Amino acid sequence: MKVRVRLAPSPTGTLHLGTARTALFNWLFAKKEGGTFLLRIEDTDIERSKEEYIKNIYEGLQWLGINWDESPTIQSERVNEHKQIIKTLIDEGFAYKCYASENELDEMRETQKKNGLAPKYDNRHRNLTQEQEAEFINEGREPVIRFKISDQKLISWNDLIRGKMTWSGKDLGGDMVIARRAPADLIGDPLYNLVVVADDSAMQISHVIRGEDHLANTAKQILIYEALNLNIPVFAHTPLILNSEGKKLSKRDGVTSISEFKKMGYTSEAMANYMTLLGWSVPEGINERFKISEISDIFSFKKVNKASAKFDWDKLNWLNSQVIHEMSAQTLLEILDPLFKENGWYLPNQEWGLHLVNLIGPSMVLINDGVNQAKPFFEEPELSYDGKKQLGIKESKVILKFILEKLENSDAALFSKDDAVDLIKHVTKDCNVKKGLVMKSIRAALFGTLNGPDLIQSWVLLSRFSKDRTRISRFI
Repeated sequence: MKVRVRLAPSPTGTLHLGTARTALFNWLFAKKEGGTFLLRIEDTDIERSKEEYIKNIYEGLQWLGINWDESPTIQSERVNEHKQIIKTLIDEGFAYKCYASENELDEMRETQKKNGLAPKYDNRHRNLTQEQEAEFINEGREPVIRFKISDQKLISWNDLIRGKMTWSGKDLGGDMVIARRAPADLIGDPLYNLVVVADDSAMQISHVIRGEDHLANTAKQILIYEALNLNIPVFAHTPLILNSEGKKLSKRDGVTSISEFKKMGYTSEAMANYMTLLGWSVPEGINERFKISEISDIFSFKKVNKASAKFDWDKLNWLNSQVIHEMSAQTLLEILDPLFKENGWYLPNQEWGLHLVNLIGPSMVLINDGVNQAKPFFEEPELSYDGKKQLGIKESKVILKFILEKLENSDAALFSKDDAVDLIKHVTKDCNVKKGLVMKSIRAALFGTLNGPDLIQSWVLLSRFSKDRTRISRFI
């Protein structure tokens, strides 16, 4: 069987973490099997679907390194085909027009609730006579189209992740709506379960890989496949992604979309790496830190867990830090320089920029950390409480005055690490103070705080702008 898989996102929002993980599993499986990965935009929700979300989906997948092999299918362009299939189902007795009003359906559900029953359509209009249907039409009622589901029907399939799955027709909520309300002589907008079957068949999808929240939909869709005498694909239902409280990850947890993770400073490599680990167990002997292109040959649904995956920020942060720390200074600078420019910061030269990223890179966890840590090298920092306290010490002014006098007699462009070390030794000896006091005073003057990157290297970088002299002079 030629493997053809798809991702079918709805453009009613930005690319969600769970959808991206589904895309990744589909992509890995296609690559391993030498198959084809396709993209279908399910935009039939006209009111909520937006072009900006389609663009976000495309960009998010490409950012993660997930590329599709054929032009995307746009579901709304196939509505006529969907309606023709619905007509066929009606003509062959698998579907019918249901004229039950919303008020009637609400009353039915309320009665079921009072009697302790699960909400379920009672199939009341399944076998209307021509006279009954004509009466409803004369009343001005507009029907939905329902697909017949027998309570006695058992639906089974062999799931690549969950093994043998069996559903009973009586647990599927009664006859299923496959088209919205419309005048009796028309077919309304086709709905999800019908169009998914139609499109997957038209696209010759061999394997449907999606989240476990689609299990009931799979049972319903298999019934439609059978009614239309279509080939039924192989199914695999991936585990849900849960938050730290064990609940389904949602917008309430803050960041859930791929574009938001990117904006926060996560790298595409770390995100793809981490998402693969959300539900997939790494085979023995394989490191958890990898590029997705490196593991496509070993990806298997046998290693995908049935249990839900819990999102772990610490693990993602660790992976992201590893990616950053493995970057060359040149690569990291190429990433950070556009962010610097967005803040109005410009490098004096390339060499200076490379020294800067070598200095701040080892402590970075997120890309945005580089912006935050670089800020004091471009903008005069505010004094923190500990910095103000340090500079309030009488000896600090003596130390800074001594240093400034020495700096004014030296060439800023030639100030080196050795010069900084020698100057600290001189001030310690000549001012008869401890080295620790000297170091703290310099750091407080340069950065406004007692915390920060290596002082000597930072001082040398600031000296190239002569910013060390400007900042020190403020406190004398």
